[in-house]
Amino acid sequence: MPVVAGANILYILFLLQTPPEVTMWPLILIKLAIWRLVTASNPNFYNIGGVLSSNESQYYFKEIIARLNFEQNYVHRGVTYYDYAILMDPNPIRTALNVCKDLIANRVYSVVVSHPLTGELSPAAVSYTSGFYHIPVIGISSRDSAFSDKNIHVSFLRTVPPYSHQADVWVELLRHLNYMKIIFIHSSDTDGRAILGRFQTSSQSLEDDVEIKVMVESVMEFEPGLDSFTEQLQDLKSAQARVYLMYASKTDAEVIFRDAAALNMTEVGFVWLVTEQALAANNAPAGLLGLRLVNATSEKSHIQDSIYVLASAIREMNQTQEIHEAPKDCDNSGSIWETGKTLFEYIKKQEILDGATGKVAFDDNGDRIFAEYEVVNVRLPNDQPAVGRYFYTNDQKRMRLKLDESQILWMGNSKVKPEGFMIPTHLKVLTIEEKPFVYARKINLNEGEQCTQHEIPCPHFNTSNDETDMYCCKGYCMDLLKELSKTINFTYHVALSPDGQFGNYIMKNASAMGAKKEWTGLIGELVNERADMIVAPLTINPERAEFIEFSKPFKYQGITILEKKPSRSSTLVSFLQPFSNTLWILVMVSVHVVALVLYLLDRFSPFGRFKVANTDGTEEDALNLSSAIWFAWGVLLNSGIGEGTPRSFSARVLGMVWAGFAMIIVASYTANLAAFLVLERPKTKLTGINDARLRNTMENLTCATVRGSAVDMYFRRQVELSNMYRTMEANNYATAEDAIRDVKIGKLMAFIWDSSRLEFEAAQDCELVTAGELFGRSGYGVGLQRGSPWADAVTLAILDFHESGFMESLDNQWILQGNVQQCEQFEKTPNTLGLKNMAGVFILVAAGIVGGVLLIVIEMAYKKHQIKKQKRLELARHAADKWRGQVEKRKTLRASLAGGGTVATRRAANGLGEPRTVSGSLALEGARVRRNLPPAPLRRPPAYTADVSHLIV
Repeated sequence: MPVVAGANILYILFLLQTPPEVTMWPLILIKLAIWRLVTASNPNFYNIGGVLSSNESQYYFKEIIARLNFEQNYVHRGVTYYDYAILMDPNPIRTALNVCKDLIANRVYSVVVSHPLTGELSPAAVSYTSGFYHIPVIGISSRDSAFSDKNIHVSFLRTVPPYSHQADVWVELLRHLNYMKIIFIHSSDTDGRAILGRFQTSSQSLEDDVEIKVMVESVMEFEPGLDSFTEQLQDLKSAQARVYLMYASKTDAEVIFRDAAALNMTEVGFVWLVTEQALAANNAPAGLLGLRLVNATSEKSHIQDSIYVLASAIREMNQTQEIHEAPKDCDNSGSIWETGKTLFEYIKKQEILDGATGKVAFDDNGDRIFAEYEVVNVRLPNDQPAVGRYFYTNDQKRMRLKLDESQILWMGNSKVKPEGFMIPTHLKVLTIEEKPFVYARKINLNEGEQCTQHEIPCPHFNTSNDETDMYCCKGYCMDLLKELSKTINFTYHVALSPDGQFGNYIMKNASAMGAKKEWTGLIGELVNERADMIVAPLTINPERAEFIEFSKPFKYQGITILEKKPSRSSTLVSFLQPFSNTLWILVMVSVHVVALVLYLLDRFSPFGRFKVANTDGTEEDALNLSSAIWFAWGVLLNSGIGEGTPRSFSARVLGMVWAGFAMIIVASYTANLAAFLVLERPKTKLTGINDARLRNTMENLTCATVRGSAVDMYFRRQVELSNMYRTMEANNYATAEDAIRDVKIGKLMAFIWDSSRLEFEAAQDCELVTAGELFGRSGYGVGLQRGSPWADAVTLAILDFHESGFMESLDNQWILQGNVQQCEQFEKTPNTLGLKNMAGVFILVAAGIVGGVLLIVIEMAYKKHQIKKQKRLELARHAADKWRGQVEKRKTLRASLAGGGTVATRRAANGLGEPRTVSGSLALEGARVRRNLPPAPLRRPPAYTADVSHLIV
């Protein structure tokens, strides 16, 4: 042994280090020598055991091995194969003893085993016994799925496939016949469960079209040894699928066929696909389709293929591996034959393209793959012609189904292929209240209220039997449903969502060990097959499409943001907004500076004065400071100036410049006032989903959507929106109605929802606006059950509606409603100024009125004081005049006494007339007061002024 091991190492080192310059023939000779050294210790003969069912099979076994020794393609020169065959005993214990005594004792390297004529356990006994020593066992007729378990049958291979492999052919048949919804019937034994598992795996991994998946509507499992199957069949009769796949033994199949015929389930419209065992039932109905393994009963062909596969494996192993002798008895249980393990792996790798039973190959479990089947159609119990074949093609390198449908006789002796399902013509349709797609109006039947002709009765789904409260539905989706029913011919009854939600994928019984995810809402009813169709604004998304089927979209939309238009904050000084505070201060200062300069120019101008005559013939005085300020304000406010204008040329030039300045200021103010208070429209506060205030939500900005909705699922999928979603999740609403109401009252800043609904709301209320561009584009589709027979018809009808313009008319009728144009027109027209905008102006006027009243009160008080003072002056003048008169009187009296004529002559010469009386002086003074003229200056002789001061009261 050490010599052989060293030779193997030497051979490997030589292969790695041989330079390419060495010529070919010496290299071949050296390698041949090393190979001879390596294989010198390998056996030159191999014993092959056989446990066969008949003497004829024993004869075939010996004949094939004898012929094998002359096959140079499989046997090297100097190597010989010997046969050791025994008959199989129906008793598995005796079979195991015979294997030890007659086969293992003769050092067999492998055992070929067939199936006994009676009994079931003998092949298993051979597998257990040989597997204990890792001696490979090749079965040629055992098809039980239990042999695929390598934990039990550690070294078992077979040239026939297990029964469960028929599921691969079933999948191809269903796809070829376009039957996508089936009912699976199987026994509860190992083979029945194995074929169901393989069918489910194969049906979900179709290579050509991943969208085509066979849906199992119902699985019916039964215990072997049936007495009756009527009750189970009655349950299946109400299902939509009319295609039955059945795995059952011959005796169980006879019971099922008997009861199915009694329920008329083997008549026209039904399809039965069965396995080989059920095909052998004596009462198999006409029209039955079954499978039959090609060369299944030809033991000679399988013996030949098994021996040649074994020889090919030993030949390949003999070139590179050291082969030890096989165990010689069953008493030595402590040693493990490692060569047997290696030989088992080599056998699994072998392929024979043109074997007696077709292409021979094995999978990882040692089961035969690429086995050929015939598709059999039952006409009569003894007339079962093949109408198709499932075979391996060398050009395509895969299995292929060839079926002649024209030769098939279907159930009920019909030549027409059945549809494979029962199409229900009355559908349970679910919807949900979502304006403008569905409006729900509550009515009371006890009060005689009824739905109108444009409405559809729509009670809540699965509610109590209290029918006093009913709802009537109308809207976009209800009109679509009516048109669909007329186009593809079905009747329906509508119900509202049981929980008011579209549906969410949630964990049920999270605290329990058997927790699982389930759908709620509309989707849950459809998944659990409690409804047939959903006609609502149902968004198509990957999560839902995995469990239900969607039609093509009837409306394309996306996600957008709804917010309330920000109103411009108007204050009491809104009319001052056109100018900044600095500019207003400068204007105020300019008015008074210009007034001061005008006053100075007009007062000190030495020439060029323009004379202006008063009505009384006097000349107007120069412009005083008060008149200059009045002039400056009058020009600025464009009120017109009637008096108090500058008289000098220099002052008038400044006045013209000031008028130009006032014109520019007033024009600029007017334009800016229009821009600020009339033409300006408030914009949206948000720019869209990428707005930084949404991505990093601030405390004063709340956003939300509807929990469990498609929008909610969209945010869960988007990793970049995870931060935003965590903030939104706490604010999410139960319904869109609640969220929109809070947006209107200002409680919610931004509501993220489907664009169709939000555009409708913005069209209804021009105070609402959608912000930014659409994102997360998708569509609304009609939801149906997986594999629904109505799916294609609904999709084609919706496509026709798009082409005919019906969908556009629904948009105009229910979504736009002409209000979008009204809002756009409102956006383009100037805004009307209200009291809120111009309240400051009115307050300014009120302040002017109040100021004027206060000033007039002050003026009146001042005037009253002046009058009192004037009266005191008048009394003083009266006393003075009276005193003067008395003085004059005395003078006159003295003069008259001295000589009256002389005195009179002297007064006339001095220009004095007759002395005035006090009453005459008062009359003259009253006239001046009435003319609003200042009192006449008191002319008194200077010599007497001081003397009369004591008379003034």
